[in-house]
Amino acid sequence: MHRRTLLSAIAATSLLAVTTGCQADSSAAAKDGTTAVTLALDWTPNTNHTGIYVAQAKGWFKDAGIDLKIVPYGSTAPETLLANHKADFGISYQEGVTTARAAGADITSVYAVTQKTNVTIAVRANRTDIHSPKDLDGKTYAGFGAPYEKPLLQKVIQNAGGKGDFKQITLNTSAYAALYADKADFAMPMPTWEGLEAELSGKPLKSFQLSDYGFPAIYSTLVASSDQFLKKNPAVAKKFVAALYKGYRYAADHPDQAADLLISQNKSVLTNTELVKKSEALLAKEYYEAADGTLGTQSAERWQAFTDFEYRAGLLVDADGKKLTKAPDTSTFFTNDYLPAAK
Repeated sequence: MHRRTLLSAIAATSLLAVTTGCQADSSAAAKDGTTAVTLALDWTPNTNHTGIYVAQAKGWFKDAGIDLKIVPYGSTAPETLLANHKADFGISYQEGVTTARAAGADITSVYAVTQKTNVTIAVRANRTDIHSPKDLDGKTYAGFGAPYEKPLLQKVIQNAGGKGDFKQITLNTSAYAALYADKADFAMPMPTWEGLEAELSGKPLKSFQLSDYGFPAIYSTLVASSDQFLKKNPAVAKKFVAALYKGYRYAADHPDQAADLLISQNKSVLTNTELVKKSEALLAKEYYEAADGTLGTQSAERWQAFTDFEYRAGLLVDADGKKLTKAPDTSTFFTNDYLPAAK
């Protein structure tokens, strides 16, 4: 699974010209009377997307009067497609929405796929010299080039009692492969994919949770839309999110069957069925549901805490590329209004 969902920079702060190959006619009427809706993926299909494919396979979008077109990931980030109104919904992540929204882009998160931060700091399992992030001082980090990786790691290392001094290289391979090839000492892989892949490959990792060292929780995978689409099509948006919710509810309750449905629709991509099934089981056990058992919900506290961190680190800029002089109010960055009412 690609790390764009959390750990790569996007161009949303200076919105790119959108490629003409991906067009979305928002809320267009399909021939059979359903409403055509587009959803842009953030990478090749993977277990973060399971609820979408479950709902599609079960006919729940169609039952809601929606003809869903899943737009494959291309050269343009979903955040850019959404902000330019070339897609109705898209897979994003908290840093991507925060950066884009701070720069004035029209993008709003409507559903949190993962409730638990889906990234850890990891080292080889056999590193007996590293017991805590404090021990990462002076070591080499293999990253993805996102601006906020360094300040994030510095904060975690300092909170663990270290100085936060380390070297950086950019990954050109998987995180665990780089660690086992001695190209780096630590990385930030996704435990629901790369962590499991490492284990299955006989190259296990030892991980440290960011939240154990005072770093705010992050919504690693989100479904976002634009204010323009939501305001023009509130009924369609509610039906879409309800079907999406139903798909992820099924995935949370029936991970093995959900994995089969995901694989059946993406056989050419998801060839490692054992990895997919283990990933789905872990997501269902620890990531899809909030502490109260709800799905999809987002909190103002979590949005503000991460945005405040980004602001203090000097990572947020306006539409002209100038650093913000005050932390933005994140109350408009997300909404729970389109989630099905609790029963």
